[in-house]
Amino acid sequence: MSDIPLTQESLFLPYGEGRLHLRRIQPSAGASHGSPILMLHGAMSNGRVFYSNSGRGLACFLARAGFCVYVLDSAGRGLSEPRLGPGVDPGQGKVIREQLPLVQQQLLLWHPKASGVHWCAHSWGGVLMASCLVRYPEIAASVRSLLTFGSKRTIRVQSLKKWWMVDMVWNRIAPALAKRRGYLAADKLKMGMDNESLSSLNESIDWVRGDWVDHDDGFDYGAAARGLPPCWFIAAERDTVLGNPADVRDMMLECHAADSRFTLLSRANGNLHDYGHADMLTHMDAPVDHFPAVLDWYLGFDLAVLADAN
Repeated sequence: MSDIPLTQESLFLPYGEGRLHLRRIQPSAGASHGSPILMLHGAMSNGRVFYSNSGRGLACFLARAGFCVYVLDSAGRGLSEPRLGPGVDPGQGKVIREQLPLVQQQLLLWHPKASGVHWCAHSWGGVLMASCLVRYPEIAASVRSLLTFGSKRTIRVQSLKKWWMVDMVWNRIAPALAKRRGYLAADKLKMGMDNESLSSLNESIDWVRGDWVDHDDGFDYGAAARGLPPCWFIAAERDTVLGNPADVRDMMLECHAADSRFTLLSRANGNLHDYGHADMLTHMDAPVDHFPAVLDWYLGFDLAVLADAN
C-alpha cells in the first residue's frame, strides 16, 4: 500500500479577516470510500502531526487505503492566516462554535453523496471536537464517528512530572510568557510544534482543572453531553501526563457516548512499543502496528452501510 501515489493540496476557506487552511490528502486515482475524514491537532500544534509532504503520518496512511482526508489548521496555526500575534488571539470557543461547523458544512458540500464525515483528533483537539458535537446535535448527526489519540479534558493524575509540566510550566510560566508577547511562542521555546494563543491557553487551563463550561456564554457541555456518534478513545502507555490513560478514560465517561471503546497502546497489549503522547502518531512503526486497526475501524462503517443496503 505504501507505493500508492497520493495527491496533497492546500485548500483555504475564508474565515473572519483571514482564512483557514485545510490539507486535502487522497489517492491520486481518487477516493474509493464515501465518507471523508476530518482531522484536528491539539494545543501548541498544527495539522502536520497527521501528515508530511513525503507521505508519512496517519492521514497519508488512510489516504493510501482509499479515503479522502482533510487536516485542519485551526485559526492562527499552521498555514492558516493571520498568524497568532498581538491582536490575533482566537479562543478555543472559536474552534468549537465557528471553525469546526464551517469546515463540516464545506466538507458536506464537497462530498454530497457521503453519509457523513468521520472526525479524528489528537490531544486537546479531541476536547474541542467533542465540545462541538455536544453543543450542536445537528452537526453530530452528520458525523459518523469520533476517534481521538491521547485526548483528555481533565488531568487528575498526580506525579512530579505532572507538577512540573502542568502545574508549573503550563499553568504558570506559559501564561506569563504569553501575556508578555501576546501569544505563547511555543515553537521558538521548543515547547511544541506551533504557537498557542493567550486566550486558548487560559481557557484550556480552566477546563483541565475545572468544569466543562464555555467561557464566552456559559454553555454547560458537561450537562449537555449526550448523543455523540460512535467514539474510540486511544491512549498510550508511556503518555503519563498529557494523555494519561486514566484521564482519557475519564473523558470517555464524561462524553456519555452510547457506543464508545477504549484502547491502550502498550507492549502488554500486543503493540510493538509503549508509545508516548506524540509518537503514537509519528513513530515509524505506527503504520505496521496500530494504524491498520484504525483503518479497520473506518472500513467497518462502510461495511455497515453495505449491509444496511442489502
